[in-house]
Amino acid sequence: MEHTVTTLPTARRPGCPFDPPKELIDAREHGPISRFPFPDGHQGWLITGYDLARSVLADSRFSSRKELMRHHPLIDYGDIEVPPAPPGEFILMDEPQHSRYRKPLVGKFTVRRMRLLTERVEQITADHLDAMEKAGPSADLVTAFAKPIPAIVICELLGVPYKDRGRFQDQIDKFLGGESSDEDLIAAYTGVQNYLAELVAAKRANPTDDVLSDLTDSDLTDEELRGMALILLSAGFDTTANMLALGTFALLQNPAQLAALRAEPALTDGAVEELLRYLTVVKMLQRTALEDVELGGHTIKAGTTVILSYNTANRDPGRFTDPHVLDLRRQDGGHLAFGHGIHQCLGQQLARVEMRVALPALFHRFPTLRLAVPAEEVALRPEAADVYGVKSLPVTWEV
Repeated sequence: MEHTVTTLPTARRPGCPFDPPKELIDAREHGPISRFPFPDGHQGWLITGYDLARSVLADSRFSSRKELMRHHPLIDYGDIEVPPAPPGEFILMDEPQHSRYRKPLVGKFTVRRMRLLTERVEQITADHLDAMEKAGPSADLVTAFAKPIPAIVICELLGVPYKDRGRFQDQIDKFLGGESSDEDLIAAYTGVQNYLAELVAAKRANPTDDVLSDLTDSDLTDEELRGMALILLSAGFDTTANMLALGTFALLQNPAQLAALRAEPALTDGAVEELLRYLTVVKMLQRTALEDVELGGHTIKAGTTVILSYNTANRDPGRFTDPHVLDLRRQDGGHLAFGHGIHQCLGQQLARVEMRVALPALFHRFPTLRLAVPAEEVALRPEAADVYGVKSLPVTWEV
């Protein structure tokens, strides 16, 4: 029988901060695809299964264009017109516009180039662990460790003066954190755009050794460069910061897995992949059908919005054995935490390097690290947030 999910959940089960909301898990148990009536009356679909989600991500008949994303899963915006994505914001575009912006960046985020950054990431991590140790024996891991490490790395890559990070860090939190009013969202977005416009002009005038300066030597306009920088800055900072903090929380709550990671450094790469799968901080995205598409025994009509639930896809028992278990020795890889297809995360290798360096270093430096509050008191980002995580993570250790 056809299953319908009437509303998206707004919270996770008490005591289950790492699991997808129960309503989504239940939907996936009914089947990989469910009907979803949007608040504005549009009849869409919710995909919770791995295979179907992956197929949609690889199918050019499903669009990423912003102007086609007219229906919000939680809010009825009425007849509001959605404009196309601003120049350069390529994750909200289809071909050929998407490739115009992504192609110049691909060579700057290769596996080899990101691995060459390892020594620098190690130094940044060590500096912050030194500061934590000196100020200890307690800290908020979010502000002392999880946020500053990826912030410094992405600032250095783009050529953003690290002293300016305060001008964008809080603003990025506002438009990705799920707790801001529409007015605050617009103000935060405008603030970041204004800063990046100044930065692009500065790189035009005085290029330095960084990605943004390299891009000024092309036919890309200042407006396009500003949009590209916004995508790189927000994605390169917020997602990794939340993976570092939430990943630490998950390991502290799974002491046997943490002990294995400490005892076997060779587990590190697999541990990172498993944490990415298990936590899936980018929970869901939307696509719009450009034509009628047969999918999972249903006809998705042209113009219909499809919600892809990444976190349930990455917990699909048809793809992963014991999917709700954190298993650092897991062999069935292939998660969708970075997406799939032409929009697969450009910075995934950078995120992997940062996690592979920072998490083992943290637990090596502080072998007695533990939560400083009961787990149920850890402040979580709301389900409305584009990127899931913790707002703070109080920790302590023995001196």
